Amino acid sequence: MPDLAFLQTSLFYELTALLALAALVGYLGLLLHQPMIVSYIATGILAGQSVLGIVHSTDSIATLAELGVVVLLFLVGLKLDLHLVRTLGGVSLATGLGQVFFTSAIGFLICLGLGLDTVTSLYIAVALTFSSTIIIVKLLSDKKEVDSLHGRIAIGFLIVQDLVVVLAMMALSAFGIGSATGGGGEESAWLRIGQVVAAGLAMLGATGLFIRYLATPLVGRIAHSPELLITFALGWAALLAALGDYLGFGKELGGLLAGVSLASTPYREAVVARLSSLRDFLLLFFFIALGSQLELGLLGAQIPSALLLSLFVLVGNPLIVLAIMGRMGYRKRTGFLAGLTVAQISEFSLIFMAMGMAMGHVDADALGLVTLVGLVTIALSVYMITWSHELYRRLEPFLGPFERKVPEREAAPAPDAPQSAYDVILFGIGRYGSAIAQRLRTKGVRLLAVDFNPDELRRWHAAGYDAVYGDACDEESVASLPLGSAAWVVSALPQHELGLTHEDPRLVLMNALKRQGYTGKVAISTQREQDVELLRSKGADLVFLPFQDAAERAVDSMCQAGLTRT
Repeated sequence: MPDLAFLQTSLFYELTALLALAALVGYLGLLLHQPMIVSYIATGILAGQSVLGIVHSTDSIATLAELGVVVLLFLVGLKLDLHLVRTLGGVSLATGLGQVFFTSAIGFLICLGLGLDTVTSLYIAVALTFSSTIIIVKLLSDKKEVDSLHGRIAIGFLIVQDLVVVLAMMALSAFGIGSATGGGGEESAWLRIGQVVAAGLAMLGATGLFIRYLATPLVGRIAHSPELLITFALGWAALLAALGDYLGFGKELGGLLAGVSLASTPYREAVVARLSSLRDFLLLFFFIALGSQLELGLLGAQIPSALLLSLFVLVGNPLIVLAIMGRMGYRKRTGFLAGLTVAQISEFSLIFMAMGMAMGHVDADALGLVTLVGLVTIALSVYMITWSHELYRRLEPFLGPFERKVPEREAAPAPDAPQSAYDVILFGIGRYGSAIAQRLRTKGVRLLAVDFNPDELRRWHAAGYDAVYGDACDEESVASLPLGSAAWVVSALPQHELGLTHEDPRLVLMNALKRQGYTGKVAISTQREQDVELLRSKGADLVFLPFQDAAERAVDSMCQAGLTRT
């Protein structure tokens, strides 16, 4: 191991080394398409005493880590819109709570089977239920699937999970209060819990009054200076976190409550946007502190247990969601794609275990075990979600038991007067597809729209369009369409941020059309100029470039309006 003792002479040198190491490891993680959480934990392990021995100022790093957790929960609180919680819908609530219940119950039994004690098994089982909202939303955004049916359902039950995280931390704080009373006896323990509950209710009441009378006008005045708005937000989060810690229910819940108190203001999105980068920076030190506490020698002995629990999270969690959604009447494809989003544990799992360790409920071995599970599941689930459609095509023959004979939740109502023949079949009725459809309709073109979002289909039927439920990635769905009469098949489907891949729905659609003997013309939209030649080589007669086409039309309009060259 290199001699890095000089780093002990200055906190600045130590932080410089940690940031440089984090940047290097983060870049390697980027090349492997891994989220930063994996790179940050790896940085902590490398910086710990088992490898490079960079970390010496543990108190300073721990303070930055605590601030990072407070900011994280503050931003979570900002996103907890009570109206959104009330309108989550039955499927998100049932799937979220069902997944939490079955994952924790089965995980608890697995942990007991591994020889862990009851308290540790309970902690780990609960930690296995949380999935990373940050990672999932990022991956769904990259794949343009946030507005898809499975994307909406997934985000809904991830919000339910966030609420469960809050309740779990509240329960953990209550247990911590009882433990902290030590030898004071059961009566004093209950007295202390009662005092904290009373203080918490008082703080909730004060926060409610703040939301009702002060939040919006106060933040409105402060928002005249964007810099002051961010300073105020951070100060408010730290103040309520410190108050929560003083009253006994923890910095984490105080920070969360600070976020909730500002969630009703019209400036919350501005605060979230400006603090997200700071949150990521501060959480780096949480994961460095976490990773530096892990001893590689001890972790090696936990690899078999970590692999078993990782297998449960990677396979068991998606199957639980698939079974629940299938029982509720969703297609196996929707359940499978939504289920893949819970095939990992989250940063909250590690925070939850760290809280338990700080309270003396679990030891470092339990935290190390969950950290290993996090590294494995987060790393692998990124690829599972990225290649979700390819995975579904390979596993689809085995997923029949998870779908009802009639998946009524996705049975779109038939149009009032369907045509027997169409000039154009349009896949994808998002913003771009809708714009194409409206303009074709004004020209008298007989159009059939195809999409797999029942809500969008109902909206289209209500507007008088002919639309059917279908999936470009499902060859049987393509084969059922009236292709013989269609002169054009148009794809306005979203595309992956990484560009064309072999599971891209547009390529899958063109291959399916060829196998069905379709002889008409095909038009495909893309946002990447470098994909044009490949799409043409695969059979596209016309390739749309929406942004470039719109820019060209804008320039033509300017020239027609009198723009001249000087």
